[in-house]
Amino acid sequence: MLNCDILLKRGPGVVTNPNITGIAFDSRKVVPGMVFVAVPGTQTNGHLYIDQAIESGASAIVYDDPEHDKEYPVASVRVRNAANALGNLAAAFYDHPSSVLRLTGVTGTNGKTTTVTLLHRLFNRLGYKSGCFTTICNYIGDQAGEATHTTPDPVQLNRIMREMADSGCRYAFMEVSSHALVQHRVAGLTFAGGVFSNITHDHLDYHKSFDDYIQAKKSFFDLLPENSFALINADDRNGRIMVQNTRAKVEFYGLKSAAKFKARIIESHMDGMLLHIDQTPVWSRIIGTFNAYNLLAVYSCARLLGIGKEQVLQGLSMLETVKGRFQHIRSDQGVTAIIDYAHTPDALQNVLKTIQQVRKGKVKIITVVGAGGDRDRTKRPKMGRIASELSDLVILTSDNPRNEDPEQIIKDMQNGLDLRYHKKIITITSRKEAIKTACMLARPDDIILIAGKGHEDYQEIKGTRYHFSDAEIVDEIFRMNKTKNL
Repeated sequence: MLNCDILLKRGPGVVTNPNITGIAFDSRKVVPGMVFVAVPGTQTNGHLYIDQAIESGASAIVYDDPEHDKEYPVASVRVRNAANALGNLAAAFYDHPSSVLRLTGVTGTNGKTTTVTLLHRLFNRLGYKSGCFTTICNYIGDQAGEATHTTPDPVQLNRIMREMADSGCRYAFMEVSSHALVQHRVAGLTFAGGVFSNITHDHLDYHKSFDDYIQAKKSFFDLLPENSFALINADDRNGRIMVQNTRAKVEFYGLKSAAKFKARIIESHMDGMLLHIDQTPVWSRIIGTFNAYNLLAVYSCARLLGIGKEQVLQGLSMLETVKGRFQHIRSDQGVTAIIDYAHTPDALQNVLKTIQQVRKGKVKIITVVGAGGDRDRTKRPKMGRIASELSDLVILTSDNPRNEDPEQIIKDMQNGLDLRYHKKIITITSRKEAIKTACMLARPDDIILIAGKGHEDYQEIKGTRYHFSDAEIVDEIFRMNKTKNL
Protein backbone atom coordinates (compact mmCIF):
# COMPACT_ATOMS: atom_id res chain seq x y z
CA MET A 1 0.00 0.00 0.00
CA LEU A 2 3.10 2.22 -0.38
CA ASN A 3 2.33 5.75 -1.70
CA CYS A 4 -1.40 5.28 -1.18
CA ASP A 5 -1.74 7.83 1.64
CA ILE A 6 -3.67 5.59 4.04
CA LEU A 7 -6.05 7.32 6.45
CA LEU A 8 -7.88 4.39 8.07
CA LYS A 9 -7.55 0.57 8.23
CA ARG A 10 -10.19 -1.88 9.45
CA GLY A 11 -11.15 -5.53 9.32
CA PRO A 12 -9.20 -8.77 8.85
CA GLY A 13 -5.53 -8.18 8.03
CA VAL A 14 -5.48 -9.87 4.65
CA VAL A 15 -4.69 -6.74 2.67
CA THR A 16 -1.01 -7.76 2.54
CA ASN A 17 -1.88 -11.35 1.59
CA PRO A 18 0.66 -12.42 -1.08
CA ASN A 19 -2.06 -14.50 -2.75
CA ILE A 20 -4.06 -11.47 -3.90
CA THR A 21 -5.22 -12.36 -7.40
CA GLY A 22 -5.51 -8.92 -8.89
CA ILE A 23 -6.71 -5.33 -8.72
CA ALA A 24 -10.16 -4.23 -9.94
CA PHE A 25 -12.11 -0.97 -9.98
CA ASP A 26 -15.12 -2.45 -11.80
CA SER A 27 -17.13 -4.63 -9.43
CA ARG A 28 -18.31 -6.76 -12.37
CA LYS A 29 -14.73 -7.87 -12.96
CA VAL A 30 -14.02 -8.90 -9.36
CA VAL A 31 -13.09 -12.55 -8.81
CA PRO A 32 -12.13 -14.17 -5.49
CA GLY A 33 -8.92 -12.79 -4.02
CA MET A 34 -8.95 -9.42 -5.76
CA VAL A 35 -8.56 -5.99 -4.17
CA PHE A 36 -11.48 -3.76 -5.15
CA VAL A 37 -10.74 -0.04 -5.41
CA ALA A 38 -13.86 2.13 -5.22
CA VAL A 39 -13.13 5.02 -7.57
CA PRO A 40 -15.59 7.91 -8.01
CA GLY A 41 -16.13 8.21 -11.78
CA THR A 42 -17.79 10.54 -14.25
CA GLN A 43 -20.64 8.11 -14.94
CA THR A 44 -20.99 6.28 -11.63
CA ASN A 45 -19.38 5.98 -8.20
CA GLY A 46 -17.43 2.86 -7.28
CA HIS A 47 -18.42 3.26 -3.62
CA LEU A 48 -21.93 2.15 -4.56
CA TYR A 49 -20.61 -1.27 -5.55
CA ILE A 50 -18.50 -2.17 -2.52
CA ASP A 51 -21.01 -4.76 -1.24
CA GLN A 52 -21.27 -6.29 -4.71
CA ALA A 53 -17.48 -6.59 -4.91
CA ILE A 54 -17.36 -8.32 -1.52
CA GLU A 55 -20.10 -10.74 -2.63
CA SER A 56 -17.96 -11.54 -5.69
CA GLY A 57 -15.03 -12.50 -3.46
CA ALA A 58 -12.96 -9.35 -3.01
CA SER A 59 -10.24 -9.85 -0.38
CA ALA A 60 -9.96 -6.17 0.47
CA ILE A 61 -11.65 -2.85 -0.22
CA VAL A 62 -9.91 0.46 -0.87
CA TYR A 63 -12.04 3.63 -0.85
CA ASP A 64 -11.80 7.37 -0.12
CA ASP A 65 -15.28 8.47 0.97
CA PRO A 66 -15.53 8.65 4.81
CA GLU A 67 -19.28 8.08 4.55
CA HIS A 68 -18.41 4.46 3.77
CA ASP A 69 -16.43 3.96 7.00
CA LYS A 70 -17.95 0.82 8.49
CA GLU A 71 -17.09 -2.74 9.44
CA TYR A 72 -16.78 -4.96 6.36
CA PRO A 73 -16.24 -8.75 6.41
CA VAL A 74 -12.93 -8.15 4.63
CA ALA A 75 -10.05 -5.74 5.12
CA SER A 76 -10.95 -2.16 4.25
CA VAL A 77 -8.63 0.78 3.78
CA ARG A 78 -9.62 4.41 3.39
CA VAL A 79 -7.11 6.49 1.44
CA ARG A 80 -6.91 10.16 0.59
CA ASN A 81 -7.51 9.55 -3.12
CA ALA A 82 -8.77 6.21 -4.42
CA ALA A 83 -7.89 6.92 -8.07
CA ASN A 84 -4.30 7.67 -7.07
CA ALA A 85 -4.19 4.54 -4.91
CA LEU A 86 -5.46 2.45 -7.83
CA GLY A 87 -2.47 3.46 -9.95
CA ASN A 88 0.03 2.73 -7.19
CA LEU A 89 -1.59 -0.62 -6.35
CA ALA A 90 -1.66 -1.68 -9.99
CA ALA A 91 2.00 -0.74 -10.40
CA ALA A 92 2.95 -2.73 -7.30
CA PHE A 93 0.84 -5.76 -8.30
CA TYR A 94 2.63 -5.97 -11.66
CA ASP A 95 6.03 -5.37 -10.02
CA HIS A 96 6.53 -1.82 -11.29
CA PRO A 97 7.08 -2.56 -14.99
CA SER A 98 7.52 1.12 -15.90
CA SER A 99 10.74 1.18 -13.86
CA VAL A 100 12.14 -1.61 -16.05
CA LEU A 101 11.19 0.16 -19.28
CA ARG A 102 12.44 3.61 -20.22
CA LEU A 103 8.97 5.13 -20.37
CA THR A 104 8.36 8.45 -22.12
CA GLY A 105 5.02 10.27 -21.99
CA VAL A 106 3.85 12.75 -24.62
CA THR A 107 1.18 15.31 -23.75
CA GLY A 108 -0.35 18.30 -25.52
CA THR A 109 -3.44 19.11 -27.58
CA ASN A 110 -2.17 18.09 -31.01
CA GLY A 111 0.61 15.77 -32.16
CA LYS A 112 0.51 13.17 -29.36
CA THR A 113 -0.47 10.22 -31.54
CA THR A 114 1.94 11.06 -34.35
CA THR A 115 4.87 11.66 -32.01
CA VAL A 116 4.33 8.48 -29.98
CA THR A 117 3.74 6.34 -33.08
CA LEU A 118 6.84 7.68 -34.84
CA LEU A 119 8.98 7.18 -31.72
CA HIS A 120 7.82 3.57 -31.52
CA ARG A 121 8.50 2.96 -35.22
CA LEU A 122 11.88 4.68 -35.05
CA PHE A 123 13.15 2.70 -32.06
CA ASN A 124 11.98 -0.62 -33.46
CA ARG A 125 13.54 0.21 -36.85
CA LEU A 126 16.83 1.01 -35.10
CA GLY A 127 16.77 -2.36 -33.32
CA TYR A 128 15.54 -1.23 -29.90
CA LYS A 129 12.43 -3.20 -29.10
CA SER A 130 9.75 -0.91 -27.71
CA GLY A 131 6.06 -0.66 -26.93
CA CYS A 132 3.57 2.18 -27.22
CA PHE A 133 0.12 3.33 -26.17
CA THR A 134 -1.76 5.57 -28.64
CA THR A 135 -5.29 6.61 -29.52
CA ILE A 136 -5.07 4.35 -32.58
CA CYS A 137 -3.41 1.20 -31.29
CA ASN A 138 -1.23 -0.28 -28.54
CA TYR A 139 1.92 -2.14 -29.54
CA ILE A 140 4.24 -4.60 -27.83
CA GLY A 141 7.14 -4.66 -30.25
CA ASP A 142 5.41 -5.26 -33.61
CA GLN A 143 2.34 -6.92 -32.06
CA ALA A 144 -0.73 -4.69 -32.20
CA GLY A 145 -3.47 -4.56 -29.57
CA GLU A 146 -6.75 -2.69 -29.41
CA ALA A 147 -6.78 0.80 -27.92
CA THR A 148 -9.95 1.80 -26.06
CA HIS A 149 -8.71 5.09 -24.60
CA THR A 150 -5.95 7.56 -25.41
CA THR A 151 -4.42 6.60 -22.05
CA PRO A 152 -5.67 3.25 -20.68
CA ASP A 153 -6.77 2.72 -17.09
CA PRO A 154 -3.98 1.98 -14.54
CA VAL A 155 -4.65 -1.77 -14.34
CA GLN A 156 -4.55 -2.19 -18.12
CA LEU A 157 -1.53 0.10 -18.40
CA ASN A 158 0.56 -1.84 -15.91
CA ARG A 159 -0.57 -5.23 -17.21
CA ILE A 160 0.47 -4.34 -20.77
CA MET A 161 3.74 -2.77 -19.61
CA ARG A 162 4.53 -5.95 -17.71
CA GLU A 163 3.98 -7.86 -20.98
CA MET A 164 6.26 -5.35 -22.72
CA ALA A 165 9.02 -5.80 -20.17
CA ASP A 166 8.70 -9.60 -20.12
CA SER A 167 8.86 -9.73 -23.93
CA GLY A 168 12.14 -7.83 -24.02
CA CYS A 169 11.02 -4.26 -24.67
CA ARG A 170 13.56 -1.70 -23.48
CA TYR A 171 11.53 1.41 -24.19
CA ALA A 172 7.88 2.44 -24.07
CA PHE A 173 6.09 5.54 -25.34
CA MET A 174 2.61 6.68 -24.40
CA GLU A 175 0.12 9.44 -25.01
CA VAL A 176 -0.78 11.15 -21.76
CA SER A 177 -4.17 12.83 -22.07
CA SER A 178 -5.44 15.61 -19.85
CA HIS A 179 -8.36 13.37 -18.82
CA ALA A 180 -5.89 10.70 -17.72
CA LEU A 181 -3.94 13.18 -15.61
CA VAL A 182 -7.03 14.49 -13.82
CA GLN A 183 -8.18 10.91 -13.25
CA HIS A 184 -4.73 9.80 -11.94
CA ARG A 185 -4.36 7.06 -14.58
CA VAL A 186 -0.58 7.50 -14.66
CA ALA A 187 -0.17 7.40 -10.87
CA GLY A 188 2.50 4.94 -9.80
CA LEU A 189 4.36 5.03 -13.13
CA THR A 190 8.06 5.87 -13.42
CA PHE A 191 8.82 8.10 -16.40
CA ALA A 192 12.23 8.52 -18.02
CA GLY A 193 10.94 11.64 -19.71
CA GLY A 194 8.00 13.75 -20.78
CA VAL A 195 7.32 15.70 -23.98
CA PHE A 196 5.07 18.73 -24.39
CA SER A 197 3.85 19.39 -27.94
CA ASN A 198 1.46 22.36 -27.68
CA ILE A 199 -1.76 23.46 -26.05
CA THR A 200 -4.74 24.91 -27.88
CA HIS A 201 -8.53 25.02 -27.64
CA ASP A 202 -9.94 21.56 -26.76
CA HIS A 203 -11.78 19.56 -24.10
CA LEU A 204 -13.33 22.61 -22.44
CA ASP A 205 -16.50 20.55 -22.01
CA TYR A 206 -14.50 18.50 -19.49
CA HIS A 207 -12.06 21.00 -17.97
CA LYS A 208 -14.50 23.95 -17.85
CA SER A 209 -11.79 26.57 -18.44
CA PHE A 210 -8.61 26.91 -20.47
CA ASP A 211 -6.61 27.50 -17.29
CA ASP A 212 -7.91 24.20 -15.84
CA TYR A 213 -6.82 22.50 -19.07
CA ILE A 214 -3.33 24.03 -18.80
CA GLN A 215 -3.02 22.97 -15.16
CA ALA A 216 -4.03 19.41 -16.06
CA LYS A 217 -1.20 19.23 -18.62
CA LYS A 218 1.23 20.89 -16.24
CA SER A 219 0.53 18.28 -13.54
CA PHE A 220 2.31 15.69 -15.70
CA PHE A 221 5.59 17.60 -15.55
CA ASP A 222 5.09 18.27 -11.83
CA LEU A 223 5.25 14.52 -11.17
CA LEU A 224 8.38 13.75 -13.24
CA PRO A 225 11.35 12.56 -11.12
CA GLU A 226 14.72 14.30 -10.88
CA ASN A 227 16.51 11.82 -13.14
CA SER A 228 14.07 12.32 -16.02
CA PHE A 229 13.85 14.92 -18.79
CA ALA A 230 11.11 17.39 -19.71
CA LEU A 231 11.23 18.20 -23.43
CA ILE A 232 9.25 21.34 -24.24
CA ASN A 233 8.14 23.01 -27.47
CA ALA A 234 9.82 26.41 -27.12
CA ASP A 235 7.53 27.94 -29.74
CA ASP A 236 4.37 27.36 -27.70
CA ARG A 237 3.65 30.33 -25.45
CA ASN A 238 2.52 28.04 -22.62
CA GLY A 239 5.52 25.74 -22.84
CA ARG A 240 7.46 27.30 -19.99
CA ILE A 241 4.41 27.21 -17.73
CA MET A 242 4.55 23.41 -17.98
CA VAL A 243 7.94 23.21 -16.27
CA GLN A 244 7.62 25.90 -13.60
CA ASN A 245 7.65 23.30 -10.81
CA THR A 246 9.23 20.27 -12.47
CA ARG A 247 12.16 18.42 -10.93
CA ALA A 248 13.14 17.00 -14.32
CA LYS A 249 15.96 18.32 -16.49
CA VAL A 250 14.34 20.78 -18.92
CA GLU A 251 15.28 20.88 -22.61
CA PHE A 252 13.63 22.78 -25.46
CA TYR A 253 12.99 22.14 -29.15
CA GLY A 254 11.64 24.53 -31.76
CA LEU A 255 11.55 25.93 -35.26
CA LYS A 256 11.54 29.62 -34.26
CA SER A 257 12.70 30.21 -30.69
CA ALA A 258 16.10 29.59 -29.11
CA ALA A 259 16.33 25.91 -28.23
CA LYS A 260 18.85 23.11 -27.83
CA PHE A 261 17.17 21.15 -30.65
CA LYS A 262 16.42 23.23 -33.76
CA ALA A 263 14.93 22.55 -37.18
CA ARG A 264 13.75 24.46 -40.23
CA ILE A 265 11.87 23.53 -43.38
CA ILE A 266 13.92 23.99 -46.58
CA GLU A 267 11.45 22.58 -49.13
CA SER A 268 7.91 21.23 -48.93
CA HIS A 269 6.07 19.15 -51.53
CA MET A 270 3.06 16.82 -51.52
CA ASP A 271 5.37 13.80 -51.37
CA GLY A 272 7.64 15.03 -48.58
CA MET A 273 9.78 17.85 -47.20
CA LEU A 274 13.45 18.65 -46.74
CA LEU A 275 14.37 19.61 -43.19
CA HIS A 276 17.52 20.85 -41.52
CA ILE A 277 17.63 19.27 -38.07
CA ASP A 278 20.55 20.37 -35.93
CA GLN A 279 22.10 21.80 -39.14
CA THR A 280 21.91 18.46 -40.93
CA PRO A 281 19.68 17.94 -44.01
CA VAL A 282 17.15 15.12 -43.80
CA TRP A 283 14.37 14.25 -46.23
CA SER A 284 11.05 13.21 -44.68
CA ARG A 285 8.10 11.58 -46.41
CA ILE A 286 5.84 13.37 -43.92
CA ILE A 287 4.84 16.97 -44.69
CA GLY A 288 3.57 20.07 -42.92
CA THR A 289 4.93 22.53 -40.39
CA PHE A 290 3.01 20.75 -37.62
CA ASN A 291 4.75 17.52 -38.63
CA ALA A 292 8.12 19.28 -38.63
CA TYR A 293 7.46 19.90 -34.93
CA ASN A 294 6.45 16.26 -34.44
CA LEU A 295 9.59 14.99 -36.21
CA LEU A 296 11.79 17.37 -34.23
CA ALA A 297 10.18 16.16 -31.00
CA VAL A 298 10.91 12.56 -32.04
CA TYR A 299 14.52 13.42 -32.87
CA SER A 300 15.04 15.36 -29.64
CA CYS A 301 13.45 12.65 -27.49
CA ALA A 302 15.55 9.92 -29.08
CA ARG A 303 18.71 11.94 -28.49
CA LEU A 304 17.79 12.50 -24.84
CA LEU A 305 17.24 8.75 -24.51
CA GLY A 306 20.82 8.24 -25.63
CA ILE A 307 20.52 7.35 -29.32
CA GLY A 308 23.23 8.72 -31.63
CA LYS A 309 22.51 11.66 -33.96
CA GLU A 310 23.32 9.93 -37.26
CA GLN A 311 21.34 6.86 -36.27
CA VAL A 312 18.27 8.95 -35.44
CA LEU A 313 18.42 11.08 -38.59
CA GLN A 314 18.78 8.02 -40.81
CA GLY A 315 15.80 6.43 -39.11
CA LEU A 316 13.69 9.60 -39.41
CA SER A 317 14.09 9.64 -43.19
CA MET A 318 12.47 6.18 -43.40
CA LEU A 319 9.35 6.99 -41.38
CA GLU A 320 5.97 7.28 -43.08
CA THR A 321 2.77 9.09 -42.16
CA VAL A 322 0.60 7.77 -39.35
CA LYS A 323 -2.83 6.34 -40.20
CA GLY A 324 -5.44 9.08 -40.25
CA ARG A 325 -2.85 11.84 -39.89
CA PHE A 326 -2.42 13.63 -43.24
CA GLN A 327 -3.00 10.25 -44.89
CA HIS A 328 -3.41 10.82 -48.62
CA ILE A 329 -5.15 8.68 -51.25
CA ARG A 330 -4.80 9.56 -54.94
CA SER A 331 -7.31 8.63 -57.63
CA ASP A 332 -6.46 7.63 -61.20
CA GLN A 333 -7.97 10.96 -62.26
CA GLY A 334 -5.36 12.84 -60.19
CA VAL A 335 -7.60 13.88 -57.29
CA THR A 336 -5.91 13.70 -53.89
CA ALA A 337 -7.97 12.99 -50.77
CA ILE A 338 -6.33 13.72 -47.41
CA ILE A 339 -7.72 11.98 -44.32
CA ASP A 340 -6.84 13.78 -41.12
CA TYR A 341 -7.94 13.60 -37.48
CA ALA A 342 -8.01 17.42 -37.20
CA HIS A 343 -10.88 18.03 -34.77
CA THR A 344 -9.72 21.24 -33.10
CA PRO A 345 -9.53 24.74 -34.61
CA ASP A 346 -5.72 24.79 -34.41
CA ALA A 347 -5.29 21.34 -35.98
CA LEU A 348 -7.70 22.17 -38.81
CA GLN A 349 -5.88 25.42 -39.50
CA ASN A 350 -2.49 23.66 -39.53
CA VAL A 351 -3.63 21.04 -42.02
CA LEU A 352 -5.29 23.54 -44.36
CA LYS A 353 -2.27 25.86 -44.31
CA THR A 354 -0.04 22.91 -45.17
CA ILE A 355 -2.26 22.03 -48.13
CA GLN A 356 -2.17 25.66 -49.29
CA GLN A 357 1.63 25.62 -49.18
CA VAL A 358 1.98 22.53 -51.40
CA ARG A 359 -0.87 23.05 -53.89
CA LYS A 360 0.08 24.41 -57.28
CA GLY A 361 -1.59 26.73 -59.76
CA LYS A 362 -5.39 26.63 -59.82
CA VAL A 363 -5.71 23.52 -57.65
CA LYS A 364 -8.80 23.83 -55.46
CA ILE A 365 -9.14 22.76 -51.84
CA ILE A 366 -12.44 21.09 -50.95
CA THR A 367 -12.91 20.54 -47.22
CA VAL A 368 -15.34 18.07 -45.65
CA VAL A 369 -15.63 18.73 -41.92
CA GLY A 370 -17.98 18.35 -38.96
CA ALA A 371 -17.74 18.54 -35.18
CA GLY A 372 -18.36 15.96 -32.46
CA GLY A 373 -21.57 15.94 -30.44
CA ASP A 374 -21.67 16.06 -26.62
CA ARG A 375 -18.32 17.83 -26.66
CA ASP A 376 -17.00 21.38 -26.43
CA ARG A 377 -19.46 23.48 -28.46
CA THR A 378 -17.41 26.67 -28.38
CA LYS A 379 -14.92 25.37 -30.94
CA ARG A 380 -17.60 24.68 -33.60
CA PRO A 381 -17.97 28.23 -35.01
CA LYS A 382 -14.17 28.60 -34.98
CA MET A 383 -13.77 25.46 -37.06
CA GLY A 384 -16.46 26.60 -39.49
CA ARG A 385 -14.71 29.95 -39.92
CA ILE A 386 -11.26 28.41 -40.42
CA ALA A 387 -12.54 25.91 -42.99
CA SER A 388 -14.31 28.65 -44.96
CA GLU A 389 -11.36 31.04 -44.93
CA LEU A 390 -8.76 28.47 -46.04
CA SER A 391 -10.78 26.36 -48.52
CA ASP A 392 -12.28 26.99 -51.95
CA LEU A 393 -15.35 24.90 -51.08
CA VAL A 394 -16.55 23.61 -47.71
CA ILE A 395 -19.03 20.80 -47.05
CA LEU A 396 -20.24 20.92 -43.45
CA THR A 397 -21.40 17.49 -42.34
CA SER A 398 -21.79 15.07 -39.46
CA ASP A 399 -18.88 13.76 -37.39
CA ASN A 400 -19.80 11.69 -34.33
CA PRO A 401 -23.07 13.40 -33.35
CA ARG A 402 -23.50 11.09 -30.37
CA ASN A 403 -26.69 12.24 -28.62
CA GLU A 404 -26.96 15.62 -30.37
CA ASP A 405 -28.88 16.58 -33.50
CA PRO A 406 -26.24 16.67 -36.28
CA GLU A 407 -28.08 19.46 -38.06
CA GLN A 408 -27.83 21.63 -34.94
CA ILE A 409 -24.09 20.94 -34.77
CA ILE A 410 -23.78 22.09 -38.38
CA LYS A 411 -25.73 25.26 -37.52
CA ASP A 412 -23.31 25.90 -34.66
CA MET A 413 -20.43 25.69 -37.16
CA GLN A 414 -22.23 28.04 -39.53
CA ASN A 415 -22.43 30.64 -36.75
CA GLY A 416 -18.72 31.29 -37.21
CA LEU A 417 -18.96 32.10 -40.91
CA ASP A 418 -18.26 35.50 -42.36
CA LEU A 419 -21.03 36.55 -44.78
CA ARG A 420 -18.40 36.73 -47.54
CA TYR A 421 -17.92 32.96 -47.41
CA HIS A 422 -21.51 31.71 -47.33
CA LYS A 423 -21.58 31.09 -51.08
CA LYS A 424 -18.87 28.44 -50.84
CA ILE A 425 -20.58 26.48 -48.07
CA ILE A 426 -22.65 23.33 -48.67
CA THR A 427 -24.36 21.43 -45.84
CA ILE A 428 -24.91 17.68 -46.20
CA THR A 429 -25.83 15.88 -42.98
CA SER A 430 -24.85 12.38 -44.17
CA ARG A 431 -21.07 12.13 -43.93
CA LYS A 432 -20.92 9.48 -46.63
CA GLU A 433 -22.93 11.64 -49.02
CA ALA A 434 -20.74 14.62 -48.14
CA ILE A 435 -17.60 12.69 -49.07
CA LYS A 436 -19.23 11.43 -52.29
CA THR A 437 -20.21 14.98 -53.22
CA ALA A 438 -16.68 16.28 -52.61
CA CYS A 439 -15.26 13.55 -54.86
CA MET A 440 -17.84 14.30 -57.54
CA LEU A 441 -17.07 18.04 -57.52
CA ALA A 442 -13.29 17.60 -57.53
CA ARG A 443 -11.40 18.03 -60.78
CA PRO A 444 -7.98 16.53 -61.66
CA ASP A 445 -5.26 17.75 -59.26
CA ASP A 446 -7.79 19.14 -56.75
CA ILE A 447 -7.27 18.29 -53.08
CA ILE A 448 -10.06 17.05 -50.80
CA LEU A 449 -9.49 17.34 -47.05
CA ILE A 450 -11.73 15.04 -45.01
CA ALA A 451 -11.20 16.22 -41.46
CA GLY A 452 -12.26 15.20 -37.97
CA LYS A 453 -12.28 11.42 -37.78
CA GLY A 454 -8.92 10.32 -39.18
CA HIS A 455 -8.19 6.75 -38.09
CA GLU A 456 -11.64 6.16 -36.53
CA ASP A 457 -13.59 3.32 -38.11
CA TYR A 458 -16.96 4.12 -36.57
CA GLN A 459 -19.63 6.77 -36.33
CA GLU A 460 -21.44 7.17 -33.01
CA ILE A 461 -25.15 8.07 -33.24
CA LYS A 462 -27.62 7.99 -30.33
CA GLY A 463 -25.50 5.61 -28.25
CA THR A 464 -24.78 3.17 -31.10
CA ARG A 465 -21.52 2.78 -32.99
CA TYR A 466 -21.81 2.07 -36.70
CA HIS A 467 -18.87 1.00 -38.84
CA PHE A 468 -17.65 4.02 -40.77
CA SER A 469 -14.22 4.78 -42.22
CA ASP A 470 -13.44 7.93 -44.21
CA ALA A 471 -10.56 6.13 -45.95
CA GLU A 472 -12.75 3.17 -46.92
CA ILE A 473 -15.42 5.49 -48.34
CA VAL A 474 -12.82 7.34 -50.43
CA ASP A 475 -11.29 4.09 -51.69
CA GLU A 476 -14.73 2.83 -52.69
CA ILE A 477 -15.60 6.02 -54.58
CA PHE A 478 -12.24 6.19 -56.35
CA ARG A 479 -12.56 2.53 -57.43
CA MET A 480 -16.08 3.13 -58.74
CA ASN A 481 -14.91 6.17 -60.71
CA LYS A 482 -12.06 4.14 -62.17
CA THR A 483 -14.49 1.43 -63.31
CA LYS A 484 -16.78 4.01 -64.94
CA ASN A 485 -13.87 5.43 -66.94
CA LEU A 486 -12.63 2.07 -68.25
